[in-house]
Amino acid sequence: MASVATSTAGPGPRERARRWFSGFRERETWTAYAFLLPWVVGFVFLTAGPMVASAYLSFTNYGVEQIAGFSPTETVGTEHYRQLLQDEKIRTSLKNTFVFTVMMVPATMIVALLLAMILVRIGRAAGIFRTIFYIPQITPPVAVGVLILVLFNGQVGIVNRGLELIGIQGPFWTTDPNWIKPSLVIMSVWAVGGTMVIYLAALHGVPRQLYEAAAIDGASAWRRFKDVTLPMISPSLFFTFIILTIAGLGNFTEVYTAYFGAGSTGAEAPDAALMYAVYLFRQQFEFFNMGYGSAMAWLLFAITMVITLVQVTVSRRFVFYQGGQR
Repeated sequence: MASVATSTAGPGPRERARRWFSGFRERETWTAYAFLLPWVVGFVFLTAGPMVASAYLSFTNYGVEQIAGFSPTETVGTEHYRQLLQDEKIRTSLKNTFVFTVMMVPATMIVALLLAMILVRIGRAAGIFRTIFYIPQITPPVAVGVLILVLFNGQVGIVNRGLELIGIQGPFWTTDPNWIKPSLVIMSVWAVGGTMVIYLAALHGVPRQLYEAAAIDGASAWRRFKDVTLPMISPSLFFTFIILTIAGLGNFTEVYTAYFGAGSTGAEAPDAALMYAVYLFRQQFEFFNMGYGSAMAWLLFAITMVITLVQVTVSRRFVFYQGGQR
């Protein structure tokens, strides 16, 4: 009788609780999958799919004739990648892109950090200035490309007019090969608001007691900045370093609008303005060399990956996290 009673009795409280929590976890899991599904679909069809297609096209002769249906698409092997080594404009555009990135990344980080430190000190008025400094960040890149021509025109540009007021003869920013990239860097630094906001949040996260302890030990303002501020905000510095580097290597919209697109002067753009992403775009969508352009895209991807891996490897010695150095 005891065995019959035991067999007909329902599950105990502990078993019911276990089943309920198991079902709850399953419902949470499916809910998480439902929220992730739009991103997964977008990644597959808008990122992974085009990447696979471009990898295939980079080994084919796909171009304007194949697009029009006049001739079939044929495999050419590594011909496009060998052609990359012989193309003079590839070397020119890569050099321009590297020089621009090397100039832009530290300039942007330094200016953004200076502005963030100023905002930390001014107190209640920081909200107004934070908005003012951030506004250039939301300016459309095409408008920034047009502004480059307006501000840096060698004869009637606002920048040169301002320099004349203090007795300085301004250069021909948009035509002199030595000043084209500095003008692009200045416009990139002008839109420094996003980086500044990241640094501002990082500075607010530095514990005040660290500064107090350093002051008690007699540390100067420079020592407090070097030994307290920089290590504590190093994760943010590292993050923006990588993001700005990737953005510099892919610099396109502003320079294309100013020198190659509708906002340009109509004259032949100087080689000093030819960035790699601009040359890639022209090969793909102006000359319709889709196979060659796809090979160019994968070269840029490989360069970006290598540089990022080097940055991540080096950062292990300099980036400080709350749990210690990584």
